[in-house]
Amino acid sequence: MYLDHAATTPMRASARVAWIEQSERGGNPSSLHTSGRAARAVVEESREQIAGALGARPSEVVFTSGGTEADNLAIKGTYAARLHSVGASRLVVSGIEHHAVLDPVEYLVKRQGAEVTWLEPDRDGHMAVDDLRAALTPDLDVAVVSVMWANNEVGTVQPVAELAAVAREHGVPFHTDAVQGVGQVPVDFAASGADLMTVSAHKVGGPVGVGALLARRDARLVPLVHGGGQERQVRSGTLDAAGIRAFAVALVEAVGEREAHAARLTALRDRLILGALGLGLGISVSGSWSEGDAAGRLPGNAHLLVPGCEGDSLLYLLDAAGVECSTGSACQAGVPQPSHVLLAMGYPEAEARGALRLSLGHTSTEADVAAFLGALPGVVERARRASGAA
Repeated sequence: MYLDHAATTPMRASARVAWIEQSERGGNPSSLHTSGRAARAVVEESREQIAGALGARPSEVVFTSGGTEADNLAIKGTYAARLHSVGASRLVVSGIEHHAVLDPVEYLVKRQGAEVTWLEPDRDGHMAVDDLRAALTPDLDVAVVSVMWANNEVGTVQPVAELAAVAREHGVPFHTDAVQGVGQVPVDFAASGADLMTVSAHKVGGPVGVGALLARRDARLVPLVHGGGQERQVRSGTLDAAGIRAFAVALVEAVGEREAHAARLTALRDRLILGALGLGLGISVSGSWSEGDAAGRLPGNAHLLVPGCEGDSLLYLLDAAGVECSTGSACQAGVPQPSHVLLAMGYPEAEARGALRLSLGHTSTEADVAAFLGALPGVVERARRASGAA
């Protein structure tokens, strides 16, 4: 029973077929012969489809190897461009970002002398627009603002358009990591007002290893990798025509069925949460949640706190029972650490250690939820015994 779609979701059948068909054709999209021109046509058609599904212009779609590279290009590339052009050396970033954003920020602080202002969330994981406005005074020293569209652990959806509007008032580029939001909540690049937006194929049923940074035509970026300059001279490397084709097919399908998909996942998510709360185990929900809400929280995200347990113990015991999920915590050098997201939201370390993230996707069923709820009481009992013994 797979309940870890936030980590990756199985490829859609349509995307798998598209990938196989294109991979059998071959051809480098940068080559000028027949095969190369045919591959280029596939890439550009896919670019148009991806742009159309996300409310962007085709010229704004910069293909990358995935969300991590796109986040790095957005943060490091914008920082370098702004440092050179206006001397801006400060970053304004939410404290609950994915490590694909946090780690580039920390790199710039440690290696290039950048400064960072962290935006702290409320107890539900929301970022306050007024906090961003206060952080942008004075604004001339800010290189870029980055706030994710929806959190990958607790599922809280941010007011991206309002945040981006504040950044634009101050003339500061705004980046949002929309990897988790696409296909679950409405995501429109142009309407959001963001300057840069990260998306990834394997979170919508496409292949691993391909994604994109949506970048406005006036966005200034210094490339991280130098070579052929295939993508607007800011990203080099031979384009993966098969991966890009499968990405486009999966994305168009995910966006096209989003409303029905969200309604189905919201019902499953609420059944899971209400079932867990009703077991009498002292379980609570973290993040913004009310029954039926598919706008303030990702429809497929359920994040539970189980008192008296270590999240890793719960994960392994559930795995042994045939249910795959995540703790939502980072593991550094083999030592489990409490979630930085929960700590930033104000949870004490003891509570944060008992976290479980259950994330639903396009293959999820009632049987998955029933299996989890059936296994949970015994798992919690064993995990609490193990925690007490430790």
